[in-house]
Amino acid sequence: MKNLLFRGILFFCCLISLNTVANAQVDLYLDSINVYVTSYGRVGIYSLPDTIRQLWKMSPLVGQGLGKVCDLEEDLDYVDTTQLIANPKLSDYEIYGSYNNNYSGLPPNVLIKENIYCWKNQNSILVKYTIINNETTALSEVFGLELIPEISGEYAGTDTVLYDPVTKIFSDHKKEAVGFKFLNGELNSLNSFIYLKGYNNDTSFWNWMTNGQITSPFVVDPADPNVDDPVIISSVGAKTIAVGDSAVYYVAVGFGTTKNIMLYNMGLAQQKYNLISDVRSAKNTVASGYNLARNYPNPFNPSTRIEYSVPTRGLVTLKVYNTLGNEVATLVNTEKPAGKYSVDFSSHNLPSGIYFYTIQSGSFSQTRKMLLLK
Repeated sequence: MKNLLFRGILFFCCLISLNTVANAQVDLYLDSINVYVTSYGRVGIYSLPDTIRQLWKMSPLVGQGLGKVCDLEEDLDYVDTTQLIANPKLSDYEIYGSYNNNYSGLPPNVLIKENIYCWKNQNSILVKYTIINNETTALSEVFGLELIPEISGEYAGTDTVLYDPVTKIFSDHKKEAVGFKFLNGELNSLNSFIYLKGYNNDTSFWNWMTNGQITSPFVVDPADPNVDDPVIISSVGAKTIAVGDSAVYYVAVGFGTTKNIMLYNMGLAQQKYNLISDVRSAKNTVASGYNLARNYPNPFNPSTRIEYSVPTRGLVTLKVYNTLGNEVATLVNTEKPAGKYSVDFSSHNLPSGIYFYTIQSGSFSQTRKMLLLK
């Protein structure tokens, strides 16, 4: 099968290798960043105009249990080759590819679809991962990211990895900075360490993804004799996926020549996500009235899905409370157009017990009860 060579003039060029399908890749030039995606879905970020690498690797991790983690290096094979979508609907440019575990044949048996949404004058992107369960039984999975920043194109230390519990952004910065955020899931683990050959094995991945630790701050000492890039392994709470069903995760990635500029660009990505999630949630749905559905599953551990609908545009808040009336989570707090929506709630570090979730929109308010069992 032959591949094509696409090259843009103003804001981007997309390069697809002319050798074999397996070498398909996309090289996309935006305002001040270059987004590079390999034939197996590894995402890299370079700063322009000098094409300095800022992120060497972002790739998904799908864990099923100890020694059962699907990762890029050991497992992934391509299904749909990495490509630039001709007529994107949700962004100026869109990169797509899909990958499975056929290379290793080891569990979990999943198909990973990767959509990367990019905009001309924006130095942040959205990455959507769709995990499809190809097992013969329901899959309880933990989703995470394997990240290797290379801030300023060097690995001489002084990197600082930080997590902000208010914005939920975790980042690596020197003077320049790259930030990340799970947009529809609660961060469960964040482990940072200096790059070490052989770190990327299934047992280590699973332990990092499920230890519940958040390493912040983590500073790479330039005097360390083993100084190298930091590696960041992050994850969100577990989900159960029925046979043939899927789970979707959105991740924002932003670059800035300073930390504050990175945070500004992450804010732009958040805005785009809000627009995209509104479009996708409201599309082909008609809400005849206000409604707050019962969460499913219930009882649950560690996550559950809550569906709701609003008949008119307006501010919507959806919050979770414990039996003492203390707020433990804000799931929605934004203006929504009329439509039907769903949101996932991860119990994170909450104890077992009864919780209440309440929706408020205009004069409408409704509360339901759910049970967390650990």
